Amino acid sequence: MDYNNYSPQQPPSFFESKAVQTQTNSILKRVYVRMFIGLLISAFVALGISSSPAALTFFFGNQIVFWGMLIAMLVMAFVIPARLMKMQSGTVLLLFCIFSALMGAWLAPIFVVYRLGTITYTFFITAGTFGAMSVYGYFTKSDLSKMGTFLMMALFGLIILMIVNFFLKSSAVEWVVSIVGLLIFIGLTAYDTQQVKRLAAANPEPQLADKLATMGAMSLYLDFINLFLFLLRIFGGGRD
Repeated sequence: MDYNNYSPQQPPSFFESKAVQTQTNSILKRVYVRMFIGLLISAFVALGISSSPAALTFFFGNQIVFWGMLIAMLVMAFVIPARLMKMQSGTVLLLFCIFSALMGAWLAPIFVVYRLGTITYTFFITAGTFGAMSVYGYFTKSDLSKMGTFLMMALFGLIILMIVNFFLKSSAVEWVVSIVGLLIFIGLTAYDTQQVKRLAAANPEPQLADKLATMGAMSLYLDFINLFLFLLRIFGGGRD
């Protein structure tokens, strides 16, 4: 997710002063707490819907609800960052929670398609991978901006390939999509972490910092969800 529109200037150094470091760490704590809350919301919604045949039928047996849910998530993913400066911080947080709930509903079928054991160990592998790359993004002194630009271009190419394969239904292409998608989001996790850190250091104003904390949480939340889904596709293990 591109945050450059919200940062009028970048600090000359992440570690320029103890005050900046304290401010940055404070915002990042909010980022990870809100990301965790988003994941919890998604998990509970997904489990709730997957355990109810009536709910599954409502969300996935009704084309209007199915496509409405997908369109709502896509709209929110673009509208929330675009209107960030015009919304209250509480509104941004509420929309993120709604987005997480919609994503949870969208993910509900994985509990029907995959074994619980597969989902569980894939989650822990995802958490380890995400944690390692987020730590790297936080501590590296290398500028990951060029890598981020390349990864975003690769992501658009991957989306096109996924759309094409929706009609081709090639298992070979499906495997390539899973591997490439995994690599893209491993890189984006490090890149987004560095971007969040930069903006946290550059924006001390409390209300703006709180909004950016929520947007940072949403960005890293999406990285985590996509890492999880691509890993799940790789490990497979659908129900018999």
